[in-house]
Amino acid sequence: MFLYKSIIRKALYKYDPEQVHEFVCHFLLKISSFPFVIPILRFFFEQNNPKLERTLFGLKFKNPVGLAAGFDKNAQLIDQMDALGFGFVEIGTLTPRPQIGNDKPRLFRLESDDALINRMGFNNEGVEEAIKRLKSRKSKIIVGGNIGKNKMTDNEDATYDYMAAFKQLFDYVDYFVVNVSSPNTPGLRSLQEKEPLEFLLNDLQKINKKKVNPKPILLKIAPDLTNEQLDDIIDIIKTTKIAGVVATNTTIDRSNLKTGSAIINTIGNGGLSGQPLKQRATEVIRYLSEKSNKAFPIIGVGGIATAEDAIEKLNAGASLVQVYTGFIYEGPAIAKKICKGILANSK
Repeated sequence: MFLYKSIIRKALYKYDPEQVHEFVCHFLLKISSFPFVIPILRFFFEQNNPKLERTLFGLKFKNPVGLAAGFDKNAQLIDQMDALGFGFVEIGTLTPRPQIGNDKPRLFRLESDDALINRMGFNNEGVEEAIKRLKSRKSKIIVGGNIGKNKMTDNEDATYDYMAAFKQLFDYVDYFVVNVSSPNTPGLRSLQEKEPLEFLLNDLQKINKKKVNPKPILLKIAPDLTNEQLDDIIDIIKTTKIAGVVATNTTIDRSNLKTGSAIINTIGNGGLSGQPLKQRATEVIRYLSEKSNKAFPIIGVGGIATAEDAIEKLNAGASLVQVYTGFIYEGPAIAKKICKGILANSK
């Protein structure tokens, strides 16, 4: 961890964040092609203990720390993330058709806030390319499929995109996450309103229930929802009988940042993730858990960089947690570090 923060991170941070991401992914793919690398990664980064295991949605997770959607959009690094000690990986957001996303630059570091702003715009190679990689993966780690609509698809037709992605991915992932909460696709968040969201989830459930073994469907929500809107989410989950919620996505809020307003204004639009999101994400988790009387499982995400952050989410009502920005700031040992903290806290 010291080596990463003192040397590696400083070197990487001299370059554009998206270029660094692509370099790191390519590097991991390259070195893991050597047969001895994956076992070495497991030796240094896995934290195996039966006390860490969780069973949720009928699935057995080796530990409660997952990689959030957005890091491995195209299902390239599933085996590598398993070796780095994650309990599950969420790929995507995947759309039925490939799309290049928004114009670059579209990923920005706020180093003084341990945060990121992104406006990627669901850039991905499409469901079919992801499936090719899912077919060839070697590890048995739990994989979630985060699905969205293509940018050029009107909201009125959004259901067809979600249904198409769901049908194609069904045999290759363990659970689904419906993403209607990214701030980077124009109009997408309006699908969080009660009527269109209920319509979308019911249509997905109709397909799901026709399967011999239906898959868990979760909803990923924004941290910017009001309590009234969160009440609607609780009602929708009860009505549609989906499996649970991922709380939360990135925020459009820019309050209480250490980074100067001039820099924030220059960056412009996008979703903020990392430490500034931590408190609000925890508040949303706690509200949903308490108001619903723990009626459904919650995967907590937002501002998790330490074991204490993860435990805070779990104590608020989350059953599992996910990291993304914390992974970038803390380095490859983050899953092990959090798992060790959870174990120590459970004694």
